[in-house]
Amino acid sequence: MAALSAMMLPLASSLSTFTRGENSSSSLPTSLPLSLSNHSSTSPKLRGIRIQCVRVGGVEIPNNKRVEFSLQHIHGVGRSRSRQILCDLGMENKITKDLSEDELIQLRDEVSKYMIEGDLKRFNRLAIERLKEIRCYRGIRHQMGLPCRGQRTKNNCRTLKGKKVAVAGKKKTK
Repeated sequence: MAALSAMMLPLASSLSTFTRGENSSSSLPTSLPLSLSNHSSTSPKLRGIRIQCVRVGGVEIPNNKRVEFSLQHIHGVGRSRSRQILCDLGMENKITKDLSEDELIQLRDEVSKYMIEGDLKRFNRLAIERLKEIRCYRGIRHQMGLPCRGQRTKNNCRTLKGKKVAVAGKKKTK
């Protein structure tokens, strides 16, 4: 068990064997060969362990989807923005794990040009706080937890208003 857990740790490429240690009289072999020469450049493996995701813009995007849809896992990148990124790079829409290192570097540089993730969330939060401070209509609606873009509230907007609360009504008299 200890040998398996030690095998899962990242090892330097200069290491060629793994030794068990003090108990060499056991029936298990004392060294295990590590062949690091058959790694592919896009999906490194170590005895059946694969890297599952690629980090772009501080987010791990899935390997088994096309780049256009993988980029949509980043907050602030939708379908049109991901298509725009691919067009700007002149990259074809292939599966993420098939990207080369150069293509990944280009993709990371292009995504970093946009406001995404924490910066975008912070910008939106500050904009809403400003609306609340100046007490405009939209700010008041945000404070009250009601829709601020003109939607009706008689029947819908349950996600903002919360769960229905029963109101005690009149009892019918005979």
